[in-house]
Amino acid sequence: MAQPILPYGRQTIEDDDIAAVVEALKADFLTTGPTVAAFETAFAAKVGARHAVACANGTAALHLAMLALDVQPGEVVIAPSITFLATANCARYVGAEVVFADVDPDSGLMTPETLAEALTRLDGRRLRAVLPVHLRGDAADLPGLAALAGDAGAVLVEDAPHALGTTMTFGNVAERVGDVRHSAMATFSFHPVKTIATGEGGMVTTNDAGLAGRLRVMRSHGMVRPEGSEPWWYEMAEPGFNYRLPDILCALGLSQLAKLDRFAARRRALAQAYEAALAPLSPVVRMAARPAWSDPVLHLMCVLIDFEAAGTTRRELVEALKARGVGSQVHYIPVHRQPYYRDRYGDLDLPGAEAWYARCLSLPLYPGMADEDVAKVVEALRASLP
Repeated sequence: MAQPILPYGRQTIEDDDIAAVVEALKADFLTTGPTVAAFETAFAAKVGARHAVACANGTAALHLAMLALDVQPGEVVIAPSITFLATANCARYVGAEVVFADVDPDSGLMTPETLAEALTRLDGRRLRAVLPVHLRGDAADLPGLAALAGDAGAVLVEDAPHALGTTMTFGNVAERVGDVRHSAMATFSFHPVKTIATGEGGMVTTNDAGLAGRLRVMRSHGMVRPEGSEPWWYEMAEPGFNYRLPDILCALGLSQLAKLDRFAARRRALAQAYEAALAPLSPVVRMAARPAWSDPVLHLMCVLIDFEAAGTTRRELVEALKARGVGSQVHYIPVHRQPYYRDRYGDLDLPGAEAWYARCLSLPLYPGMADEDVAKVVEALRASLP
């Protein structure tokens, strides 16, 4: 009989989460009811933003952000190549073009230096937004990126699904991912492997009431109800989307959000245990670099492995770990390599992204892991290396 596999990530659902969903199922509203607003209010307060707008998933959050900014066909959005497909795809949904930025090879993050290089490839086109990704949970250099984006006439939209709960310090000022001090908006995902889960779900935070209003209109078919009109009346000035998040899932989100501090503390404790346990495997295996300003709640436990020095391939290692009951994953294949983007933009030379991809592997990390699971994972890793 095969032994159970420790997955690279999974949700933590407890009895009170189930009870919250059951209560929502018994309520008058299964969707577009009061629990949506309650989740939004609680989330905004937790991250320190003025507004939070719930939506169907993290990809919808990015798409809504592009719609709220009124990004137009032919304009440019800059995204790092090391990210999930949605970061770039959201620009294409509105007809904008993507310029891929390189990343730091040891952290996987877009940096001011890699953004500056990407800016040289605009070719006269208007830049509307820069989408830094807080990869793994570590925060990108928001002040540095915002300054460059601002000088180019653009704004930041933080792609932050990995970083709920992450704090950072810029210029001795304590900040939280999602408080949008340096950006127009920040987007989040509540997919099961993220820090809190609603099954599927997303959120956009902003400090701009106008952007928040447009996000709400565009998540619900573009419908508005003019003041003073008949109670049944609605108008649509432009098509929106059905990107609403039901009350049932918002009830789960509220329950999960109340546990964020506990989940964050557990993830930080597991990350510290990994750091100590992995130290003897250095320099062949080491943790991804952590920026000095970032105090992350890690979503992913990414290690960088010198496979040549280790005398193995990533596939061989993944299979050996699986045989020892340890799951793993790769985050991410550089998006500029994808056939769609290669056909559209040609082959790009992004050495940082290639160096990151050649070495990265994500090991199990989630609050339900036991203390001894870290030792099990690292021992399996050591035993799997020739």
